[in-house]
Amino acid sequence: QVQLVESGGGLVQAGGSLRLSCAASGRIFGIYDMGWYRQAPGNQRELVAGITSRGRTNYADAVKGRFTISRDGAKNTVYLQMNSLKPEDTAVYYCNLVLSRSDYWGQGTQVTVSS
Repeated sequence: QVQLVESGGGLVQAGGSLRLSCAASGRIFGIYDMGWYRQAPGNQRELVAGITSRGRTNYADAVKGRFTISRDGAKNTVYLQMNSLKPEDTAVYYCNLVLSRSDYWGQGTQVTVSS
């Protein structure tokens, strides 16, 4: 069993920054990828950014140049630094971990960007 706990969401004005954290615990071993997804009301959940066990990253076009994903392997933690936030970034952000072909999800953290 794997548990993911997110933190760092909140309310921020447009142009501001937030840093999300996701700590993984439980039966974590071997190679695993992590990432962040988001879901706005009425929309499907979408990938924001991902990072492999070797540190390779990928980003949604909408966040390239503004968001940065990173991970601390020793702490089993992934971060999402979000800069230059826009109202359209408002969503619930979910942490994801893929281990042995199984997907694990956090409970989600709300990010609200006011104009």
